[in-house]
Amino acid sequence: MSTSTPVRFDRGHTDDLLSFLTAAPSPYHAVTVTAERLEKAGFRQVRETDAWDATAGGKYVIRGGALIAWYVPEGADPHTPFRIVGAHTDSPNLRVKPDPDSGAHGWRQIAVEIYGGPLLNSWLDRDLGIAGRLTLRDGSQRLINIDRPLLRVPQLAIHLDRSVVSDGLKLDKQRHMQPIWGLGQVHEGDLIRFLEEEAGLSAGEVTGWDLMTHSVEPPAYLGRDRELVAAPRLDNLLSVHAGAAALIAAAAAPGLSYLPVLAAFDHEENGSQADTGADGPLLGSVLERSVFARGGTYEDRARAFAATICLSSDVGHAVHPNYAERHDPTHHPRPNGGPILKVNVNQRYATDGAGRAVFAAACERAGVPWQSFVSNNAMPCGTTIGPITAARHGIQTVDIGVACLSMHSARELCGSDDPYLLANALTSFLQS
Repeated sequence: MSTSTPVRFDRGHTDDLLSFLTAAPSPYHAVTVTAERLEKAGFRQVRETDAWDATAGGKYVIRGGALIAWYVPEGADPHTPFRIVGAHTDSPNLRVKPDPDSGAHGWRQIAVEIYGGPLLNSWLDRDLGIAGRLTLRDGSQRLINIDRPLLRVPQLAIHLDRSVVSDGLKLDKQRHMQPIWGLGQVHEGDLIRFLEEEAGLSAGEVTGWDLMTHSVEPPAYLGRDRELVAAPRLDNLLSVHAGAAALIAAAAAPGLSYLPVLAAFDHEENGSQADTGADGPLLGSVLERSVFARGGTYEDRARAFAATICLSSDVGHAVHPNYAERHDPTHHPRPNGGPILKVNVNQRYATDGAGRAVFAAACERAGVPWQSFVSNNAMPCGTTIGPITAARHGIQTVDIGVACLSMHSARELCGSDDPYLLANALTSFLQS
C-alpha cells in the first residue's frame, strides 16, 4: 500500500537498532537496555510489590526478561483506554543446561538445550559467546555477557559424510549441537567458575543461572547500497526497539486520549506460557493496577479494556527469491516496502477487517507504506502473541511486523529502512 505523503528516511534509527542488538544478547539484557532508555526519557520503575499511585508520567515494570511500560497523561480518567504495542524479547538459541560441563575424547564441551525453534545449521561453525543472568547466594542477580569467541559447534567434515550433498544435512539435537570450548579434562563447575571470574565474583557466589549462547559477529549493513541489515535477534528485538522509540515519542506528545503502552514479553518462542509470557498474568495485572491506582472500579476496568487496541509487532516472511513457491502467489512482501499486516483467518494471527483499518489509518497519518502478508494455503502458518493477547484479555489485537529472510537463524536479514518505517507507524498509532 502506498501513501500520498511518504515519510523521509532516517538511517540513524537503524544505526541505533544495530547498537541495541549488540547490547542485548539475552532477554535480560534487552529489558535492561530498554529500561535505561526509558529512564533517560523520564520514565521511572515501579515495583510489583509496592503500592502504586495515581501520578501522571511514564512508568515501567520489569519481571525477569519481560518489561511493561506505560505513560499516564495528566488528567487521565480511570476508564481511559490503552493503546498497546506488543513484542517479545526472546529468540531461538542454545541454552546452557543445569550441569553444563561436558566433553569427550579430550574435548571440553558445554551441555546445551535447544530453546524454541532455531535453524540449527545456522549455529554451526559460528563463533559464540555466552550471556544471561547469574543469581548469587544472597538472592541478588548479575548480568553477564561474554561477547567474544568462546564456543563453537563444529560441523562434520564433508569427507566423513559425503551424503550431505545429496541427502541434505541431518542434525540430532542431542548429539550434534553440543559446542566445544577447549581441550583437556572435564571438571565439574568449570564454566560457572569461569563466569564468576569474568564477573569479578568470588568462587561459589553463583548458585543459579539462566545462560544462552549468541553469535559474536556484530550486526552489519549488507548490499551494494547498504539497503539490507544482517543481524542476530531481529526476531524480535527489532520490534522491542521500535516500540520503545514509539512510546518515548508518544509520551512527549500533547493531548493524548489513550495511555500508550509497550509490552515486551519473554518466552514467545516456546509458547508464551510463563509468568513473563503473553499467556501469563503480567499485562493484565499491570493494566488493571493502573486503572485501580487512578481510583477506578471494575466497571472502569471493563470500559478501558473494551476500547483498548493492541498492535502485536513481530517479524514476518519476506518473499524468498529462491523459494517463491513457498509463499502465497498474490502476497509477496518485500524488504523496504514498509511494515506488514499479518492475516490468517484461522486465528494464527488476530487481525480482522476492523484491525486492518486501524493499522492503515496509523500508517497513512505517518506517511508510511505498508504491505499484507498471508501464508500459502498449503503451508502451515506461524503464530504470535497476538491471538493470545486478544483471547486472554478481550482486547482488539492486530498482528503486524517487518518482512525478513532467514527467520530463526542465528543471523537474520531485513531491509534497512523498515525498522524506521515500523517505528513511525507505531508512534502514529500510540499518539492517535
